Amino acid sequence: MLPSQRTRGRGRKPSAPKAQHRQARKTQPAPPFPRQHQRRPGLEAEMRPAPRFAAGDYKGSGVLFNKVALITGGDSGIGRAAAVLCAREGAEIAIVYLKEEQEDAERTAEAVAAEGRQILLLPGDVRRSSFCKRAVDMTVRRFGHLDILVNNAAYQKHRPSIAQIDDQQLKRTFETNIYGYFFMARAALAHMRKGASIINVGSITGLEGSAHLLDYSATKGAIHAFTKSLAANLVARGIRVNAIAPGPVWTPLNVSDKKAADVAHFGESVPMKRPAQPEEIAPSIVFFASPIHSSYITGEVLALLGGETTAA
Repeated sequence: MLPSQRTRGRGRKPSAPKAQHRQARKTQPAPPFPRQHQRRPGLEAEMRPAPRFAAGDYKGSGVLFNKVALITGGDSGIGRAAAVLCAREGAEIAIVYLKEEQEDAERTAEAVAAEGRQILLLPGDVRRSSFCKRAVDMTVRRFGHLDILVNNAAYQKHRPSIAQIDDQQLKRTFETNIYGYFFMARAALAHMRKGASIINVGSITGLEGSAHLLDYSATKGAIHAFTKSLAANLVARGIRVNAIAPGPVWTPLNVSDKKAADVAHFGESVPMKRPAQPEEIAPSIVFFASPIHSSYITGEVLALLGGETTAA
């Protein structure tokens, strides 16, 4: 039993989004942002402006009704937005997050409950294989099955040279970003059946590299290769595996890693001159999760780059 396991919400058929979710936003925040920096892992609740996750102009159509989605790093950022949109499409939700992120996880729980779905909160560290297995087992015990796994939890730390990446950082980056994905997928596949889907969150850095994120970009490249390899391994079972590779996204991961002055200009170098908001990335996760939308797609790495066209 996980120490802080909790459920929220009551399951029912998807309904129209709440009024606060219906207001379409025609523009998204762009730099310069307020100077800010947080200690890792960072909280979405303390970011200015707050990341946008509700996707007010996204209308659910029930494409994930009666499905169960388990999302790592589901307390904030892309994970929170994915939880909300999967719930809007009818899925019950379980999220994994670090105990330090409880405040953000509670906010995600409220947002999922507002969509009329249930949510299971599973605090813990994906670096531990035993925790990953327990998280999957608790999800299946609560909801009866598991149809969608979103591997999203990540750790990054900028360093100007390889000499400054010590063994501890290297170990944590790889254990979180690729071991955790492997552990979660291995545990989930014991319960997944034909029609299930695994979505891995990679990065543009895994396609193009990054001079100051050597270890992080290496893990993201590994995630892309893992995605293609696992897709080939599971295609005969009817389980699809895909990945997304976003560019800059306005999440706590970046505010807790960059200097305050750099945060102020985060994302301005892409053609759209701004970072993505989580609500702009999450629909691609729904797309890969839904067999109605992507039944013939597996082993794909979808780049979401705000106008960049040079990714490999």
